[in-house]
Amino acid sequence: MRVTIEVDTSLRTLEGHTDSVNSVAFSPDGQTLVSGSQDETVRVWRVDDGACLWASERHASKVRSVAFSPDGQIVAAGSSSGAVWLRRATDGELLYPPLVRWMGLVFSVAFSPDGQTLAVGALTESVWLWRVADGTLQGFLRTLDSPVHSVSFSPDGTLLAAGGKHGIVHLWRTADGARLHTLTGHKEPVCGVAFSPDGQMLASGSEDGTVQLWQVADGAPVRTLRVGHLLVSSGDNAVHVKDVGEGAMCSMAFSPDGHTLAVGTRQGTVELWCVCGKLMRILVGHEFWTDCVAFSSDGKMLASGGDRTVRLWQVSA
Repeated sequence: MRVTIEVDTSLRTLEGHTDSVNSVAFSPDGQTLVSGSQDETVRVWRVDDGACLWASERHASKVRSVAFSPDGQIVAAGSSSGAVWLRRATDGELLYPPLVRWMGLVFSVAFSPDGQTLAVGALTESVWLWRVADGTLQGFLRTLDSPVHSVSFSPDGTLLAAGGKHGIVHLWRTADGARLHTLTGHKEPVCGVAFSPDGQMLASGSEDGTVQLWQVADGAPVRTLRVGHLLVSSGDNAVHVKDVGEGAMCSMAFSPDGHTLAVGTRQGTVELWCVCGKLMRILVGHEFWTDCVAFSSDGKMLASGGDRTVRLWQVSA
């Protein structure tokens, strides 16, 4: 297998957080980037020069997940205290008091494609659904088995996927909350779920070192990717690659064209996989775990976060 390995080739490194970066997301126009950190703050950055446009006050709890609304006007942030903040993207102004309704630790937040609903995956074994317009609770979807570590809407907004602590992925219809599929196969918690841009495939990534691709229509497994098992180091003017056996991933994202899956690993790397099952590139730069990855809307740039920094990579011309 021929894999391209790139060591410290990121376009720029965004510095300012004082602890690990847990989540990153590009604005829809790709001009800004939001990051949430263990240091209890949210920061918004200008992509073209890496300038920090604003940083929130400390939230008194770790920021676990961030997201931009589809119109780019709102930034959502979920924290380990169980609170979710909605802020104006231009200056960080808080739009409402924090959304709190006995959710427990918040692991993941995601806007619906129409921007009207915010889904929140939390410790309380539920996906909480909030109305963005006024910050009121619409309802919730129960998993009945474990805390919800990751949530994602399908591109058309008709489906919602959630991955949990016990390695199970749930798929609901948003119109009536009907559960369509319960996908099993992972041996460890599912820390990421993502729909392909055409909505026909769902990817689930687990701490067991695999990413599973599923057909959305019937929940059938497509293929399994073994990720995060390659340790890359440099020295003696050479790059060394070691297979450490058991791998583990922290995050993943589909490219806008649906051909590539970016995977952040516990080896501090970003692996770029063809959805056909071939590992194509490994990006090396973070000192510790790569906790989060996100593609820009044009697919030309990838952001990764981990060791107090955000790195921006050019992934296509």
